[in-house]
Amino acid sequence: MLKRLRRKFIAITMLLVGLVLAAVLGSSLFSSALTQRGIVTEILERALSNGVVAATIGDTTGEQSAELMLAVVVDVTADGTIIDRTSFVANVPEQTLVDVVRQALSSRADSGRADGYAIAWMKTETTWGWRVALVDTYLRGATLRAQALSSLMLFSISMGAIFVIAYVLSGWALRPVQAAWEQQRRFVSDASHELKTPLAVILANTQILESDEGLPQDARRWVASTSDEATHMKELVDDLLTLARADEQEATGQRDASSLASVDLTSLTSGCALEFDAVAFERGCSIACELADGVTVAADPERLRRVVRTLLDNATKYAQEGTEVRVLLARDGRRARLAVTNRGEVIAPEALAHLFDRFYRTDDARERQATGGFGLGLAIAKSLVEAMGGTIGATSGAAEGTTFTVTLPLSTRPPEPPRALPRGDGDAAGA
Repeated sequence: MLKRLRRKFIAITMLLVGLVLAAVLGSSLFSSALTQRGIVTEILERALSNGVVAATIGDTTGEQSAELMLAVVVDVTADGTIIDRTSFVANVPEQTLVDVVRQALSSRADSGRADGYAIAWMKTETTWGWRVALVDTYLRGATLRAQALSSLMLFSISMGAIFVIAYVLSGWALRPVQAAWEQQRRFVSDASHELKTPLAVILANTQILESDEGLPQDARRWVASTSDEATHMKELVDDLLTLARADEQEATGQRDASSLASVDLTSLTSGCALEFDAVAFERGCSIACELADGVTVAADPERLRRVVRTLLDNATKYAQEGTEVRVLLARDGRRARLAVTNRGEVIAPEALAHLFDRFYRTDDARERQATGGFGLGLAIAKSLVEAMGGTIGATSGAAEGTTFTVTLPLSTRPPEPPRALPRGDGDAAGA
């Protein structure tokens, strides 16, 4: 989480600074282009009005000259025959001059730029035909290109510097958050460990009391209630420990790759579905599987088994009576895709975004008294799937039902022989 938060901080900082820097450099380049265009236009206008081959832009007192540009002025008849030209025409190839004049005369505009040449032109109608002024804009175009290149280099260097600064500052700014996160994670882990011993003592004592045949019936009822609540508390503590270990791996940015192996997901899913057949029957629904053969993934078998059991438990728990829970397993490129769909109450879009949050419940109908869960099952499943390099998501609609989808990377190695996995109690925590 802290790494994602740091990446967001850097991205937002670079985006804001980049937009401001791009706006400043872009406006400067645009202003320069407008200035250059204005200079060319003024030179062409003076050349047409005076018929001179030189025009000065800037202070006209003679003390200072800001710009000097030579222009070619050509007089042509109405049919396009050149009848006069300035002496400066020697610097312009004859064919170029003819092509540009032809383009100017064929255009309906009074000014423009020649196609295929770095030349700007302007024309005006005269008594003998047309007067056309030409200006070579190559140097000014080269100046703008050089400015654009320097702006791009400045932008790149500045963004690199901003990235370094943002990276350093983000680490400094997130230190209090990291300290609070570490304290919270350590508290949950330590508290969970400390609670395991007294819970074990409570459960042992209640078992002893329940085995006492002389215990009155009224007292036996209270002892059984205490035993049930202590069992629920033990399950909650175990879930919190699982989440604490997942948080520790996420905070350090390390994955336990040593526990990953080649797992036959087809066989594992089929076995879990078979286990939940009786559970589904008791809940008034059924399970239908459509599994691709030989789908092998790189995962931890025990964690993967818990994820599949959690999805099946939630699907059967919230399925409408008489409906079918569909389990689909298929290959999707280099990943395996496991989808579990049930027909039940539609989950609102605003609730889907928080469905994998800890202790989150979509409505009052999903109270622990009704479902037996703590709202940690999906949060744990998400942590386990992400720890194995996969993703998990959910969609819900009236037509297609509610679907939980897990994707995991396929394994290139053959599946390892199945190990004896501890059977759960069938009580995966609900959403």
